[in-house]
Amino acid sequence: MPVNIRYTPALKEHQVTPEPVYRQRRQLLQGLGLGLGAAALSLPAGASVLSGLLGKEGNTGGGQPLTYERPEAYRPDLPRTDEGVATSYNNFYEFGTAKSDPARYAGEMKTRPWTLRIEGEVDRPQTLDVWSWMETQRLEERIYRHRCVEAWSMVIPWLGVPLAALLKAAGPTSRAKYVAFETLHNPAVMRGQSSPYLGGGIDFPYVEGLRIDEAMHPLTLLAVGMYGKTLPNQNGAPVRLVVPWKYGFKGIKSIVRIRLTEEQPPTTWNLLAAHEYGFYANVNPTVDHPRWSQASERFIGAGGLFGSERQPTLMFNGYGEEVASLYQGMDLRKFY
Repeated sequence: MPVNIRYTPALKEHQVTPEPVYRQRRQLLQGLGLGLGAAALSLPAGASVLSGLLGKEGNTGGGQPLTYERPEAYRPDLPRTDEGVATSYNNFYEFGTAKSDPARYAGEMKTRPWTLRIEGEVDRPQTLDVWSWMETQRLEERIYRHRCVEAWSMVIPWLGVPLAALLKAAGPTSRAKYVAFETLHNPAVMRGQSSPYLGGGIDFPYVEGLRIDEAMHPLTLLAVGMYGKTLPNQNGAPVRLVVPWKYGFKGIKSIVRIRLTEEQPPTTWNLLAAHEYGFYANVNPTVDHPRWSQASERFIGAGGLFGSERQPTLMFNGYGEEVASLYQGMDLRKFY
């Protein structure tokens, strides 16, 4: 008779050293001829070391230089996360649940050609060849804070265009109250979609949604690149959503369909665990995840090889002046 034993780990996921940083640290110590007892060694920031070691494994796909502008409004004085970390430590459950799985397995995904369909409550439905469309757009570099629900954050220079520009071109009707998004569904390549075990129990394809006013907000970006280049596969190539005042799972990757709707659309994590992941997913330090606090965060890629000290979580991820008016009069603990 099989016996199920429940194991409760001593550490929560957000307290564990990121796998790429752990691997890099071991390689560096071994190269210096040091044992594990050298863990207390004081080392410099090491961003170039991280980039050199992690970039080989992390930059799957992408890498084509892009021409872009740098609007002053989107260039905050924040230390950027090292590119090797940002492309090696991320969530993309279509390729597995471990943070290193996307960089390890996403290389098989073919992103050329890539079609994006805009439909639903619009006057002018459109089907775009993303790569041809990209060449006609004026791309902007926007340095945004990126906050994950597991209480870690990054600062990433995204390249893209305001989502509003694409939606306006399609002509939303008066009935368009929400915008729904859908990720590519290709279980033959996206290993997480081929198995509930590998994909964390998600019912694919991955879907997300915003209110129309959130989607049309100037901060909401349809990103096609990062760090001056096209997106790597593991970061959502060739086109993804970036909504900087919301938790990262709202930033749906590898989008193939955008549909404007009158009713609130379903969203993947809300369907999977509604008590943990609300539709809005605004960064709010007073609303804890049921399994850990959201009051503080750790900045991944800062403070050298051994991480940074925890810092207080900012309401709306620090973008309150720009977006708080969208939620005036709403109970942000109820509509989490």
